[in-house]
Amino acid sequence: LGEGRLGARVPEEGPTELRLAAVAFNSMADQVVQLLANERELAADLSHRLRTPLTVLRLNTASLGEGPAADQTRTAVEQLEREVDTIIRTAREAKPQTAAAGPGAGCDAAEVVRERMAFWSALAEDEGRKWRVAGADRPVRIPVARPDLAAGLDALLGNVFRHTAEGTAFAVDVHNGEDAVIVLVSDAGTGIPDPEAAMARGRGSGSDGSTGLGLDIVRRLAESTGGDVRIGSSVLGGTEVRVWIQLDGRAPASGGHRQLRRRRPGRFAAVYSRSRSH
Repeated sequence: LGEGRLGARVPEEGPTELRLAAVAFNSMADQVVQLLANERELAADLSHRLRTPLTVLRLNTASLGEGPAADQTRTAVEQLEREVDTIIRTAREAKPQTAAAGPGAGCDAAEVVRERMAFWSALAEDEGRKWRVAGADRPVRIPVARPDLAAGLDALLGNVFRHTAEGTAFAVDVHNGEDAVIVLVSDAGTGIPDPEAAMARGRGSGSDGSTGLGLDIVRRLAESTGGDVRIGSSVLGGTEVRVWIQLDGRAPASGGHRQLRRRRPGRFAAVYSRSRSH
């Protein structure tokens, strides 16, 4: 354990005194591992909170025009983005403890969506982007910590602003089912030509600042609940990222597309009809 092999444990066997000592040592080792994991998560979360305003700052540098000072500013912002992305990747190499535990734990996904859209809608107005939110008009409980869901949404919305032209519309939809909640982030851009390659970048084979980092964050979030993330074509004409958050903790079915079970007649349809558009 002292050499950094965090999986090392003492066999809990032998005389009573030795067994008690082994149990105490192993309990201490488990706490050390958990503390290190919490430290990595804190670094990742704090870094990601920096990444969102950095995206806004980078987009605003486009209005600086040309010249040495403008170029230096853009270069500095890009370098800072790369550094923050590297910190997030490094901190999230270990699987995060994303799923909340215990009765009543987790968050209201609809509330988090409304909160984050209040931030991104201001930037959307500056860039002439139309946006829409659907399914966030009533509570939607999910077994995910509020900061983790906020970080995932910021990652996906940041990718929309980073990789689509100004004026490109986007939407966030929340589908509330009996056994799962689906969050869809879609845009009217040119789409992702190779979704599998984009997901692979998220697993660590991509460059900093690519769509991969954001996809990796939401993939880990979804998989911590037994869900998954898939990329497809949006009804808006561009990319659609579907985040499936499992409510019952079961592992995702292997292969094929799962079907969302509706809570009761009429409930699921309301998700589509009640929306805010801008």
